Order: sequence, then C-alpha cells, then structure tokens
Amino acid sequence: MGSTKTTTLKLPDELKTRIAPLAEAVGKTPHAWMVEALEAQTALAEMRELFIADAQASAAEIDAGGPLYAAEDVHAYIVARASGKAARRPTPVRRTRKR
Repeated sequence: MGSTKTTTLKLPDELKTRIAPLAEAVGKTPHAWMVEALEAQTALAEMRELFIADAQASAAEIDAGGPLYAAEDVHAYIVARASGKAARRPTPVRRTRKR
C-alpha cells in the first residue's frame, strides 16, 4: 500500500458501535475495515469522475458533428451480441437542422 500517515478521525459513538461487529464479522479490525471502506469510496468517486469526463467528451463529440445512432438500433445490436448472435453495427442517423 505504500507509505502511511497517521490521521485522526472522530467518529460518533453510534457509528463506532455499528462498525465494530461488521469488522469482526469479516475478521478485520475496525481500523482495517474503515481503511478498506475509505479505499472503496475513493475508487467509486474516481470512477464517477471518469464516467462524467467520458460523458462530457461524448457530448462534445456530438456537438462537433459526430455520428448519432437511434437508441433502438443500438439496443438491438447490444442484445444480439450479448446473446452470441451475429449483428450488424448500427448505422448513423441523419441529423435534423436546428431552427
């Protein structure tokens, strides 16, 4: 895990009481259980940030004239592929002009 630093985390008594049996149930100390929980939440937050960045990049690509696909065509393609069937990739749809 690399180097570690000591930090103080003040927890409400009620939360500490809830954590202790959960940690014990999985054979961990409350400290180890909390570190693992913090690592999991950090990973989720990082994945969320990447997801949002990807969505923003996709929106920018669309705004710049990138291809658009009909949702039902994409859905049919994914369902066919997931069930092991051969499937044609969806073809882009025509854009309508903004007024």
